[in-house]
Amino acid sequence: MAARQGGATLVEVAVTVSVLAILAAIGLPAMSALLDSQRTAGTLSSLVTHMQLARTAAVRHRQPVVLCPTTDAVRCATGGDWSTGWMLFIDRGDRRAPRSDDDLLRADLTPRTGRLRVEGSAGRSYVRYLPDGRSAGTNLTIRVCDREGRRLGAVIVNNAGRPRTERGPAGAACP
Repeated sequence: MAARQGGATLVEVAVTVSVLAILAAIGLPAMSALLDSQRTAGTLSSLVTHMQLARTAAVRHRQPVVLCPTTDAVRCATGGDWSTGWMLFIDRGDRRAPRSDDDLLRADLTPRTGRLRVEGSAGRSYVRYLPDGRSAGTNLTIRVCDREGRRLGAVIVNNAGRPRTERGPAGAACP
């Protein structure tokens, strides 16, 4: 009696690969939505953390502290694009820029992802915390949107300086 060889036939391999391809095609859109949700949550959390750090630093140093978008961690970027990063600094003399490296408290230039846009309110390009912890006059909303223009979430800072997050309604347009 001849010994039978183990293994899979070409037809069995082709059927297995086809089934795996169909399952992957079904699962990829759901995985993409999950990744966008996690990226949004991470970006919102990082912004709120930096705002809370700015508020605490203003009270502790008894000096105004600014959180603003930046591309180089040297000066605040004009406009409302926060996608390239942000910096946190002590604003001595109302200059809207750190005087020295000692005044720069933190800079986060690592973009979260190329798939998200992070934009501030029109006409409000920074948030400035006063020594008592308020952000009077610099309240703003920073929106997180996908590249297709759908709003995924936002961070809203009121005049008292309190940041809060808000998740965007599904399919809402991002202004």
